[in-house]
Amino acid sequence: MKITIIGSGNIGGAIARGLAQGTVCESRNITCADHSEEILQRLKVDNPDFTVTQNNIEAMQGADIIIIAVKPWLVEAVIDQIKSFLDYDKQIVVSIAAGVTFEQLTAFFTKHSSYDYMSTPALFRVMPNTAIEVMSSMTFVSAYNATQEQSELIIRIFNELGNAILIEERLMGAGTALASSGIAFAMRYIRASIEGGVELGFYPQQAQEIVVHTVKGAVDLLLKNKSNPEAEIDRVTTPGGVAIKGLNEMELSGFTSSVIRGLKASK
Repeated sequence: MKITIIGSGNIGGAIARGLAQGTVCESRNITCADHSEEILQRLKVDNPDFTVTQNNIEAMQGADIIIIAVKPWLVEAVIDQIKSFLDYDKQIVVSIAAGVTFEQLTAFFTKHSSYDYMSTPALFRVMPNTAIEVMSSMTFVSAYNATQEQSELIIRIFNELGNAILIEERLMGAGTALASSGIAFAMRYIRASIEGGVELGFYPQQAQEIVVHTVKGAVDLLLKNKSNPEAEIDRVTTPGGVAIKGLNEMELSGFTSSVIRGLKASK
């Protein structure tokens, strides 16, 4: 399995480093392309087995999967550069660019194309979140013109960088709100809890350690028990206890409705 990443900055570089720690692709079979020599040299320091190049066409030669991880406004230029050299039967193209739809991607491939019957390869849109840099991303995957086997392969690859699920393209915006913007929402809850902890008498560093491990514990309970959050809440909220008083006070201030409104506004 050979994977090429075009655009090896923050997200592209994180994907390369994460895959190098997995089982799907060996480091020596990962090629990183970028216009910045500095970025490429940093990746080479991180893992000397990476192949690095500033030439996108050179990078894609022999790759099974080509991941385009450039800024959205650069996707068309990259596709226009590589499409004449692509093996439409064998090579899979994955776009990480937010907001660039399959309709746009297919238009980029077919515009001025010399291919009459095979102008679009197997395409995937992939939307990770920033936790991909610690291999804990919640990643959404959508497929176009792809086989089930190809979809399963892409899911397998991104499962090595956290957790990946296959969704319809129409849900990409909702996924971005829930998981990508959701990182910021979770961080805001953590920050607010730390501030509350300081007000309760803890030093800031102590409060952060307490809150971060409390949130991690809540997540671990849900993952291990596969339970509904409300069931875990019921285990904490004893009659007349402090937890239910705190929850009710938060709800009086619009906690749940604020979260939902924030998610809908981020879509």
